[in-house]
Amino acid sequence: MTESKNDLVYLKSNIVSEALFNQWYANSHLLSPLSSGLNIKERHVKIMESYIEDPKLHMSAVKNPALRGGPFVNFKNEQVAEVKVLLEKTFSDNKDLIELADAFFELNEMLEKKAKGGSLIELYRDIPEKLKGYVELVYDLNNRASFRVYELLLYKKYYKESNQSILLQLIDSDDSRPFVLSTPRLNRPDKIKLDIPFKSQILDELFRMIRIPDSYSRIKTLLQISESDDELFRSFFSETPPEKYHEYDESGIRVRYFGHASILLETKELNILVDPVISYEYDTNISRYTYNDLPQEIDYLLITHNHQDHVNIETLIQLRHKVKKVIVPRCGLGNVQDPSLKIMLNAIGFDNVAELSELETIELDKCAITGLPFYGEHADLDIQSKICFHVRFENDLKVVLASDSCNIQPETYDIVHDIIGDIDILFLGMECDGAPLSWVYGSFMPKTLEKEKDQSRRLAGSDYEQAFKMVKSFNPTEIFVYAMGMEPWLEYISSVKYTDESRPIKESNRLIEKCREIGLNAERLYGEKMLKYDKNDTSEVFI
Repeated sequence: MTESKNDLVYLKSNIVSEALFNQWYANSHLLSPLSSGLNIKERHVKIMESYIEDPKLHMSAVKNPALRGGPFVNFKNEQVAEVKVLLEKTFSDNKDLIELADAFFELNEMLEKKAKGGSLIELYRDIPEKLKGYVELVYDLNNRASFRVYELLLYKKYYKESNQSILLQLIDSDDSRPFVLSTPRLNRPDKIKLDIPFKSQILDELFRMIRIPDSYSRIKTLLQISESDDELFRSFFSETPPEKYHEYDESGIRVRYFGHASILLETKELNILVDPVISYEYDTNISRYTYNDLPQEIDYLLITHNHQDHVNIETLIQLRHKVKKVIVPRCGLGNVQDPSLKIMLNAIGFDNVAELSELETIELDKCAITGLPFYGEHADLDIQSKICFHVRFENDLKVVLASDSCNIQPETYDIVHDIIGDIDILFLGMECDGAPLSWVYGSFMPKTLEKEKDQSRRLAGSDYEQAFKMVKSFNPTEIFVYAMGMEPWLEYISSVKYTDESRPIKESNRLIEKCREIGLNAERLYGEKMLKYDKNDTSEVFI
């Protein structure tokens, strides 16, 4: 195709671009080298080996609602031959990462046997070769031995861009994407796989085309699309422009809910997007905001914590060309279960990342962003990369985005209130059951935790009592509970399927009823929601 006016096209807004690592859906724990090796060895390899041994078991399990989100491959037909090829490729392409995982277990075993409270200096010679130079041996104050990892050094040596790819496909409904976290993505004729690193600026060129037309011939050449894929690739584009986006230019604040924990705060001067996991555009009977409802530029993107429904690499790569600054919680550096969000985001092409700790404030021209403590939700593991955000605008509107914080020690938020005062709007999640520890962190455990203990340590947010104590601490006038994974376009990363009898629904209903009883506006969100708020105008507009 020769370049001409007719060659200018837009990327369709229902094109999904899955970020893959070794053909598995990518998350931050797959990018940091040590946690990547552990996930490959302890999760991906074991799932593929189990599927090869008994594919019918997997095909039956994925049909059972009680096993939703479990380690079962979800293929409509048996794909044993392809999975065998992928398994062999996984071993050959990731030999060094798997050896890192082996060294992790060896090091833990060595410390358990030899570190008894005396000096650790002599034990440095016993560190497995793969980890020598990459770890520091330490005791805690109870003389329990452990180690911290020099994560950035591991990135320099072991970070795997060659295993990264982007899978493009058209979708037309919420049920187009089955649960992705337990199933590798295989090549299919209705999908195009781009063997391209996540940081590639060519991806920015592609995603700009959702709003700014460019030459089809040019993007096809940049992405090295083969002639055999030309017809399919061409179907991903349209000559019809999207609806014009109107920037918010009124006084006060506009707050829009994009689903799950995704919130957009806008004034005339700036906008702030929190925990983006955004729906694509297609015909649906559930009203929701999509990528087309985001501004041309995002001044600040805030991430509360490092779970895949809050750090969604698929979404982040698509938004990267829009984002001026990213703010993430500061991690402790060195714990395999708590990889650095800043290092990861730098590696995938974000060079504008700032870290924030509790009670630190970033002062902007028209607002201030302060980090607040984030409790629980991480199965009692030592994970520091989690933070709630307090956003204060120049008109003195104060919003707290508490995410999934489990208010297990209400005294903390009472103390915080003494510092920041009352707020106007509180957003929080109430997934008070949550998955067990092993669902996310099982691959990092040197010893398998007994089932009873595993089930007791949950990735759980606040229940009614904890949430209402948070309300009493902060004294907001508006309380909004996230939909907690219930929106159908999130099923591909969420195993949640609540009913009216599910505890998170019953507990959040109690909170909403109690807040309304004492004269507060309260609602559990679902789909989309808009609030315009202006302290100079006492009429609030809810849509």
